[in-house]
Order: sequence, then structure tokens, then C-alpha cells
Amino acid sequence: MRLPIRLLVATAAGAATVFSFAPFHVWPLAIISLVILFSLWAHSPTARQAAAIGFAWGMGLFLAGVSWLYVSLHVYGGMPAPMAAVAILMFCGYLALYTTLAGWLQARFSVPPATRFLLLMPAVFVGAEILRAWIVSGFPWLILGYTQVPSPLSLAPLAGYAPIFGVFGISGLLAMTAGAIVVVSPKLSGILPAPRRRLAIVFTIVWLGGIVAAAIQWSSPSGEPVTVSLIQGNIAQNLKWREDQRAATIEVYLGLVEKSRGRLIVLPETALPMMLHDVPSHVLTVFQQQAQTNGGDLLFGVAYRDQHASADGKIDYFNGAVSVGTSPVQRYAKQHLVAFGEFVPPLFSWVYQWLNIPLSGFTPGTISPPPLRLAGHAVGINICYEDTFGAEIAQSLPEAELLINISNMAWYGRSLAADQHLQFSQMRALETARWMLRSTNTGVTAAIDDKGRIVKVLPQFARDVLEVEAVPRQGPTPYSRWRDTPIKLLLAATLLFSWWQHRRRAK
Repeated sequence: MRLPIRLLVATAAGAATVFSFAPFHVWPLAIISLVILFSLWAHSPTARQAAAIGFAWGMGLFLAGVSWLYVSLHVYGGMPAPMAAVAILMFCGYLALYTTLAGWLQARFSVPPATRFLLLMPAVFVGAEILRAWIVSGFPWLILGYTQVPSPLSLAPLAGYAPIFGVFGISGLLAMTAGAIVVVSPKLSGILPAPRRRLAIVFTIVWLGGIVAAAIQWSSPSGEPVTVSLIQGNIAQNLKWREDQRAATIEVYLGLVEKSRGRLIVLPETALPMMLHDVPSHVLTVFQQQAQTNGGDLLFGVAYRDQHASADGKIDYFNGAVSVGTSPVQRYAKQHLVAFGEFVPPLFSWVYQWLNIPLSGFTPGTISPPPLRLAGHAVGINICYEDTFGAEIAQSLPEAELLINISNMAWYGRSLAADQHLQFSQMRALETARWMLRSTNTGVTAAIDDKGRIVKVLPQFARDVLEVEAVPRQGPTPYSRWRDTPIKLLLAATLLFSWWQHRRRAK
């Protein structure tokens, strides 16, 4: 097969991978896509061609999977359409560099076929995912392990490993499964048949082990169920920050709060379109009175500033959440900010001559803040994009009994973004064995139990209150103790082992 055709096949395989994620949940496509990628790498005569295959696969995945960023840049950010299209193309090209590196690196090792397909290729692929989730504040979107969360559309056998190894561990198991399929097929791998029976037994045990692990109770109830009201205001993004719509927005949330019956009431990210010090006093009074009437607390998303300027006169602004009610007033400041959306990376201030994003100059909050005490329980708070970082969410354990995510996905319109984000929250619930409660502006507002199952959900773009009985839970999971350290050590050991075999074969 000539290189241009192989590049087209790789691009198509990467694009098809999007259907393995929400809302489609056809997770076997993730394995099939990796089988195609690994077999194309195996038939690449040079490291440069293997890198090109990796780049094509990555471009397919991200152009199909995160093209909704165009909506935030052009429709709501005001960037001219051609410039927004170029920006998306460049961003996807950047993301594809990680699978480019993976393809190039695996081709540089001369190792036995079993090592290449079962260890080296999975290791460099997952290593690329980890690097993508870390460099330049990280973009851990569309990590393949997310395809293994529970869904009404399909069984996810590997979900049981999430409380042990986390999402990257599941990615590794998917990649190793794909490698095993390649290695037993001479047409795909170009080598003699491998011991099929032995590999079949091993991977059958691995996949059945995930089902067994899913039955393990990693945490236990720490009290009676708590009634929670999750509010979805459904304020259109093009109206959200208009001054002439501010009073109407406030009235929407006041009405939803007054009909909420939960001991814990939760409003979305930046629910109030103003700074905290500009919020009318009667609004805070209604919030507090309703929370006290229900015998609990209310948490709302709002931007606020530091009360004390630094020595140079600079005032810090935070994307945060504030609570009122029976407990003392508490605050949470978002610690993991979105590049270009909430802060400007160094040397990129020029981008803002084409963008109009309100409240984009935030300061990150304190790293690993303690959970808030709400409705009598310790609650770990995270805002929007933060719940894509599993290790950071796990830092709130074992203290946190519940997890809350507040988001505003209105930036991305009617796209795949909200469903994909919901899937990531499901993985966080699995990793921590905690309920994850999501209050969003336009969706997806949902309650997820400690097994990652969606218990209740509101339709997107509806204005309503989701009432649910959430079970506070206690006890650490293995993942909350180790986080991603074991996976990183395994990847490092695999690369060292491959390097050792490469040196032996070179002698």
C-alpha cells in the first residue's frame, strides 16, 4: 500500500475513533482503530513514515472530535471564520504531534514482534496521551480509556479497573488488546502467527477481571442520602454577559432556587453574570434563606476578586464558587485554568486581538484545596474543565464524600462537547468511588453514582431543577492513593526493557 493511501487510512481510522466516545458509545471502534494504527506502523519502512502515520491518525481523531471549538472561537468568541478555521487546524495539528512522536519513537527500537505489539506500541501510545494531558497545562480530551464508562448502549468490561489504575491504565489495556490482535494476524503484523491460545487466555482473563473488579465496593456510605438540587439555567451564551439581560438572568436563577427542595442546592459555573461584589444583596439573601429553609447550603458559580491587592497593586481575579446557608460562607477558586479561555499563555497575547472572551484574565486558585463543608458533608468542588484531570480530582480523597462539577458548556453550542464532558465526569466517579453531581448552564446536568452510572439527567437546553438523593461515601480507592504513578513507572520500565532488547539485537 502506497504512503498516501496509508495516510488516508490512518486519518479515517482516527476520525472513526470519535464514535467510540459519547454519545455514540461504540467502544470496540477504539480497539479497531488502534489495530489499524499499529499495523500501519508495523508496515512503515522508516521512522519518518511511522511518524507521518501517527500524525495522520491524530489529525483524524481531533478534527472529528474537537472541531466544536470552532463554535466558541467564531460564534461566541467573535474570531473571523477563516481565522477560527485556521486556529482549529493548527490546534489539531499540535495535538497530533503526540501520536507523531509515538510513531517515530516505536520505529526507532529494533525489538522482537511480541515486545513491539504487546508492550512498546501500547506504551508509546499511552505515554503520548499522558504527555498531552500535561504539557502547556494539558489537554486530556479523548483519552481512549474514557470509552470504557458505563452506558445504556453498551457494556464496558474494563470500567472495573478505573478505581485501581485510572483512565490511562484502561487506555493501556485497550492498546495491549489491539496489539495482541495485530500480533496473532500475519496479514496485519507481517510476522509468523503467535501463540493464539496463550494470548487468548491471557486477554480473556484481563477482560473478565474487569467485570469482577466492577463488583468490588471500593467505598462505603458515610451517612444517609442527601437531597441535592442541581440547577440548569439554560442561559444562551450570546445573552449571558449582556448588561440588558442581567436582570432577566438573575430572575431565572431566583425562580429555580425558590422551587429547589434539596439540602444542597447547586448552580452552574458563573451562574451570575457579574463579579461577586456586584451581586445585588437581595439575591444573596434569597439564596441564603432558601438554603436555610431547606436545612442546608447553596453553592453558586461566580467570579470574584482577591480582597487584598499585592504589593505591586495587582488584584487577582478567580473563576470560583461560593456557598451560603447554614454553614459559614466558603469559597473555591478554580485551580486548573483553560489556556486561551481563562488565561493567556506566554507569548500569545496577540490572539486576543481576534477574540472577545469575557473574564479571561483569571488567576489559578490554591493547589489541592480542602473540600468544602456543605449540607453536613465534605464536598470536593471542581469547575468545568478541571474534571478532565483525574489525579487532581483524586487529591480531594479520602476526605471528600461527594464530588461536584459546575460547568458552562454553552460556549460549544449543540455539539459533541457536552456529552464527551459528561463521560469524563463518569470516569472521575469511577476512579474515586464517589458520586459526581453536575450542575451546568445548558447541559449535561446529571447525577452519577460511585460506579460511574448516570442515575438522573436533565435534557440539554432545558431550564429545570434536577432533584436527586445522593449517597455520601467514604474510603480511598487504590487510584486515589497512587494516582497515575504506577502507570508512569510501568511505561518507563517498558521503554527501558525495549531499549535493552534493542541494544542486545544491535550487538
